[in-house]
Amino acid sequence: MRHGALALGGGVLAAAIVFASRPLGVAGLGLLLAALLARAFVRGASGPVDVRTTVVPNPATEGDSVTLRIDARRRSRFAFGSAVVVGALDEIGSYECRLRGRAGRLVGEAKLGRLPRGRYEGLDGRFEVRDPLGLEVRSHPLGSPVTAVVHPRLVELTTLFDDSGRTFGDGRRLLLRRPAGYDFHSVREYEQGESLRRVHWPTTARRGELMVKELIDSPRESLVVVLDCDPAGAAGTPPRSSFDTAVRAAGSLVRAHVARGRQAALVTTTDGDSVTCSASLEGEFHSVLGALAAVRPNASHDLARFLVQPPRVVDHALELVFVTATQSLVAATRLLDLAGRRPVSVVWIDAPSFAGRPTRAVPAVLRLSAAGLRVAVVRRGNDLASVLEAQRGEGLASG
Repeated sequence: MRHGALALGGGVLAAAIVFASRPLGVAGLGLLLAALLARAFVRGASGPVDVRTTVVPNPATEGDSVTLRIDARRRSRFAFGSAVVVGALDEIGSYECRLRGRAGRLVGEAKLGRLPRGRYEGLDGRFEVRDPLGLEVRSHPLGSPVTAVVHPRLVELTTLFDDSGRTFGDGRRLLLRRPAGYDFHSVREYEQGESLRRVHWPTTARRGELMVKELIDSPRESLVVVLDCDPAGAAGTPPRSSFDTAVRAAGSLVRAHVARGRQAALVTTTDGDSVTCSASLEGEFHSVLGALAAVRPNASHDLARFLVQPPRVVDHALELVFVTATQSLVAATRLLDLAGRRPVSVVWIDAPSFAGRPTRAVPAVLRLSAAGLRVAVVRRGNDLASVLEAQRGEGLASG
């Protein structure tokens, strides 16, 4: 802007000289003087600035109105026309906050509105000093980027749709087991009095002396909730998309089981298979909420492929709950294989309904229900709490 004023002032002054016009000369000199004063003004007002940006509330929950509060302190006491903080948040866009002086500080607020679930990283934040005419601007990058975290809004559950159906796939009841087990660690020499059941025969044969297995006590998660992040099952727009509904369902189930005193883990099928554990509703569960805020339907593989070699925590879980929109018969077959060794239940998200398509019978879901697995079906417009709390003897809970 200042360069334009200089160019315009120079042009007007040249025209005044050519046409011998005193008014044009005064105008040209005025523009040149204004540009030079603007530069000197901003240079005097500029200086080291300490800018603190706070997200309120932090973390937020879906539906909350989110605000950026900005508090700036500068060393220079030189007056200036205006100070502005500008920046952007990924997936939200740019924002601009004009600061006002208050008790030796500069403060301001930028209203971001009601944000959907997510983790929004700040981009290109800067503090700008401007002269009163807006001809000169000097900017300083903000020291640390701002991050806005919005947790999913979970539902309170008093009962669960699978409470009365904790059976194996063939209908046998689950025997109570403690949430721990023993894993093979190494071999060592046999000691007098030890049980021969612990002898490791291959090593014994190779070394010619009795060798026994050294076992370590390995904790087992009481319950694991697996959130399927296959993009093929994502339909609709946030916050009313099928995937956002799946996130709320997974988080609500983890919280309900932790509230019952169970140790639970959330597993997402994203690349790297994120695992977040919680045994209480205090600090640990906030990590679960953080993982749910950041998760996206960006897995490079479907649920069937995930189940070929699942994470260790899934293999060792005493009970599994899958939140998925898959329609794959291959995935259903692998879920049934898992149900032969431990209780497995499924929350199936009817993704087509979130895209406005008619509801149809899905063979994979019918097969799971017919085999005795507890299945809760969530469609667009359903009350999530009612579906997850429903208990039906036939094994299929549907909204």
